[in-house]
Amino acid sequence: MLARVSLVAAEDTRRARTLLTHLGVDVPLRSLHEHNEAGRIPELLDTLRAGRDVALVSDAGTPLIADPGYRLVRACVDAGLPVRPIPGPSALTAALSVAGIATDRFRFEGFLPARSGPRREALAALAREPCTLVFYEAPHRIAAMLEDGAEVLGPERRAWVGRELTKRFESHRSGELAGLAELLRTEAEPARGEFVVVVEGASAVPEPATLDAEALLDALLEELPASRAAKVAARVTGAPRQALYQRALEREGKRGR
Repeated sequence: MLARVSLVAAEDTRRARTLLTHLGVDVPLRSLHEHNEAGRIPELLDTLRAGRDVALVSDAGTPLIADPGYRLVRACVDAGLPVRPIPGPSALTAALSVAGIATDRFRFEGFLPARSGPRREALAALAREPCTLVFYEAPHRIAAMLEDGAEVLGPERRAWVGRELTKRFESHRSGELAGLAELLRTEAEPARGEFVVVVEGASAVPEPATLDAEALLDALLEELPASRAAKVAARVTGAPRQALYQRALEREGKRGR
């Protein structure tokens, strides 16, 4: 496919040139990364409108999956220009396929904030999420990210960590968040290559028992007059106050017989 396009838009033209040279392909290259994507879009749209093909290539994995390209693809869609996917490597799906953690529902969060405070806030917002969580992380932050995960999500939460998936130095680790954090923190060799972290979803939390308005009313009538008992029972349970008051009067009437 790359040999048949008119132009390759690449996250890093140096890396892309290495790939093209290896494949024996000689086509023009244009850089497209997070810092120049907005400014590059008009040129690429003009190329496409002229009937030429443009291939979008990221450094690794799949464009738009925690990589540049969203703005360009959106602009193409808005302009009515066709965009065709070409299946390729994706760390997200590769990790889910071997982590041994449920994949029927998952939530991809990409990279968490770099600083611990905002990172913990982001994790806290996900603490009760029942579906599997998937994160990407940089090598110099992986240990700290796992430590924050253990503290916020729970030290015994099951997780899986993969490095350099589908590449020469691929490695996997599975266990509980606290154990993985300690392992990465004390690892003799410095962490290299980007990581994927898969974390088991939260266990279902049972809903609190619904208060029985009439049972509460009966208990309150032991200590309070009917109007007060009905008012408190309605406030606590949300049941209609007037209906509770009528039932309270009926109960008082039966007791008076």
